[in-house]
Amino acid sequence: MQLQFVGKNIDVTPALKSFATEKMKLLEKRFPRITIVNVVFHIEHKTQIVEATIHVDGTEIHASAKEDDMYKAIDAIIDKLMGQMTKHKEKTIENYR
Repeated sequence: MQLQFVGKNIDVTPALKSFATEKMKLLEKRFPRITIVNVVFHIEHKTQIVEATIHVDGTEIHASAKEDDMYKAIDAIIDKLMGQMTKHKEKTIENYR
C-alpha cells in the first residue's frame, strides 16, 4: 500500500503522517487489496478537513471529514472508509454468488 500525503494551507508534520499511517494500516489489515491511498489535509478558517481516496480492485473510494481537530478528523475518516470498504466488499461477494 502506497500512502501519499498532501497539505493545503498546512504543513504535514511527521507526527500527523505517523498518526495517519497507523490508522491507514488498520484499513490495510482488514482489506489487503488496497494499492494507493491519497490523503489531503485542509484548513479552512478554523475547520480541519481530511479527504482520502483509496484505490482498490480498480475502484476509487472517496471520503472526507470535517472536525475542529485534525486528529479527530482522521479518526472520523477512518470510520467512514471502513463503512464504505465493507459495503464494497459485500457488493463484490454478492456479484460472485
